[in-house]
Amino acid sequence: SRVQAVVAELQGEKIDIIQWNNDEPTFIVNALAPAEVSKVVLDEEADRVEVVVPDEQLSLAIGRRGQNVRLASQLTGWQIDIITESQDSERRQREFTERTALFQEALDVDEVIAQLLVTEGFATVEDLAFVEPYEISEIEGFDEETAEELQARARDFLDRKSAELDAKRKELGVEDGVLEVPGVTLAMAVALGEGGVKTVEDLADLATDEIRGGYEVRNGERVKVPGVLESFNLAQEDAELLILQARVAAGWIDASELPQPEPEPEYEEEYAEGEYDADAVFSNTPSEETVEEAAADADDLDKSDEA
Repeated sequence: SRVQAVVAELQGEKIDIIQWNNDEPTFIVNALAPAEVSKVVLDEEADRVEVVVPDEQLSLAIGRRGQNVRLASQLTGWQIDIITESQDSERRQREFTERTALFQEALDVDEVIAQLLVTEGFATVEDLAFVEPYEISEIEGFDEETAEELQARARDFLDRKSAELDAKRKELGVEDGVLEVPGVTLAMAVALGEGGVKTVEDLADLATDEIRGGYEVRNGERVKVPGVLESFNLAQEDAELLILQARVAAGWIDASELPQPEPEPEYEEEYAEGEYDADAVFSNTPSEETVEEAAADADDLDKSDEA
């Protein structure tokens, strides 16, 4: 066959054939074969894909010295992170617990209401503060007054956190000019300061990987290299634009050299950002009992405000 002829020409070099597919998740799964894949999570903004595999399939998916995952990444054009089902389940439970605790602290509500908000898809206080009120009031057991009170508490919390972050930024010695670079938030300015980036010139001198993080091979091993703003999950183009904006602010380049935004495509994408599950590995659907408790707690919340 043609493949055997190519193998012979390459003096016995092994050749893997991967079936092409227009559907990104399917192509990624094909590229990682023969490893079994439980779930693929696409993050278009960060140009990353997280692949969840059964615990016993981890070594097969990664390959010797990371060869399989590197090849799959090159073929698909995505930065691929591989984790096991156990790691995915543990992380989701940890995130659920952390978000519940965050809402309890920020909103001064009990655990039942906080858990219900997390279950309904709210991940941050910002999500809650700036969403349309009806998205909160439509939660079973909540009403418009409850939604208004929760959003007011969320915004008060964010105002306090902003003041704390700005004080921290100044303490770290991050100059005001860094905060004036388009795209830099207070939280980013603090993270930059903690990473030793304190001036506009420092930011302008960074490489994209120094901002986003990535992987490199050291002594034959694939090693994770952290980025100073890695926790913000910036997309490749966003990190590049941030650096260019800093270079404009520093006077290194002219604003005319900034990339122009591309027009939005008129067609509908063939795949959507998010999770593609083989089986659900985590679920936090509220029970009827939990909803009833949340409704009672929401009533108590309204009454405490009236008192």
